[in-house]
Amino acid sequence: MRESVIARIIPVALVIVGVVSLYLWLKRDVAAQLTNSMPLPSNVQQISSDEGPISGELLQFDGVPADLPGAWPRFRGANFDAISTEKVDLAQTWDPDGPALLWSIDVGEGYAGAAILAGRVFLMDYDRPKQADAIRCLSLEDGKDIWRYSYPIRIKRWHGMSRTVPAVTEKYVVALGPKCHLTCLDTDTGQFRWMMNLVRDFNATMPDWYAGQCPLIDDGKAIIAVGGDALMMAVDCETGEIVWKSPNPNNWLMTHSSIIPAEFMGTRMYVYCASGGVVGISAEDGSILWEINEWKIRIANVTSPVVVGDGLIFLSGGYKAGSMMLQLTQENGTISAQPTFRLTHEVFGSEQQTPIFYDGHIYGIRPDKQLICLDLNGQVVWTSPGTHRFGPRGLGPYMIAGGLIYIMDDEGTLTLAKANPAGYKQLAEAKVLEGPESWGPMAIASGRLILRDMNRMICLDVTGQ
Repeated sequence: MRESVIARIIPVALVIVGVVSLYLWLKRDVAAQLTNSMPLPSNVQQISSDEGPISGELLQFDGVPADLPGAWPRFRGANFDAISTEKVDLAQTWDPDGPALLWSIDVGEGYAGAAILAGRVFLMDYDRPKQADAIRCLSLEDGKDIWRYSYPIRIKRWHGMSRTVPAVTEKYVVALGPKCHLTCLDTDTGQFRWMMNLVRDFNATMPDWYAGQCPLIDDGKAIIAVGGDALMMAVDCETGEIVWKSPNPNNWLMTHSSIIPAEFMGTRMYVYCASGGVVGISAEDGSILWEINEWKIRIANVTSPVVVGDGLIFLSGGYKAGSMMLQLTQENGTISAQPTFRLTHEVFGSEQQTPIFYDGHIYGIRPDKQLICLDLNGQVVWTSPGTHRFGPRGLGPYMIAGGLIYIMDDEGTLTLAKANPAGYKQLAEAKVLEGPESWGPMAIASGRLILRDMNRMICLDVTGQ
């Protein structure tokens, strides 16, 4: 009898030990546990870390850059305004099936949008089977991979994974991964230049739902808001050396908002919505030019500042934050910012997507899921009809090209309307993605519109051919 009991207990104990061992192995941060016992091949780059080495790998594929002009080289495009100024004939309406589908690819869970340059598409992706961040370069022609640089980072689902847009120039690609790894690669080849772990190296605090800030490249420098030891910093893209760091006396944290360049009274600056307020940082040396703590968002600051000219900066947010207009002034060489008006969220607020300033007006989707046109005094010019709401949550992206506004709802329906203060005029509508959560920022170049939902990225031909 005793032997039969033991015989039953031993297999159960072995199973328990196995399950516990598997749990402990999965709990480790893969990037922190990698070891290297053999020489690395030439396409593998090992980055040192206090937690252990991260081995990044570069793979080459048979994709070929498209022979197409046009660019969308960063979040919100070339001018940081979500407006395309390309001289391309765009369709004014579509068939019921929508614009022609040129290509479609599977992507890792998330909301990371595309950047476009020189016939290439750049994407900060996540490879869930391999548990690795993946910076991908694709052909604008057919969506085929040209190269892919990946490094192992263990990430759990946290309302999606990747959610940032790379910044791209002719020489450099700079991308921010979900766990705040800032990486610079060669644009043509994908060859590794440098990487920084902002959490480990600068005491940054990773935002809830992972990093959402999109880096920018300005004058050969990567500009990133750290929110730890440095409120913001500039890094030389060629060498990886820090050019300047801003002080962070208020201990403000990194948010999902992205940095937007601005110029006022001959001074070039970077405007950023940090956790405790809004700040203007000198582009020359990183010094703090002005700050204001009257704009805070309780849960998550996602949208970016909108520069509307004449020292005016429009802010908006979700979670009942509403919106605010700031006016910059200068006296005795000192710049300051003051609110000129504030709107309740019922009038206008934006939880996720940054509004667009176009032709003297501001366009955006407010919490009741209606498209709205505001003047610069905060007055509502018009809203889309109550029968046409961009729901169910109103968190989809929008952009303007050729005087047309492209609007995506949460579930993959794309709407085309006139971007005109005279009133809402819808031109076309089509279901182009399955969803869910078609929230990734749009990109367009040469009449090719790139969209995504949680798991898929597509390229549509929106030209007037």
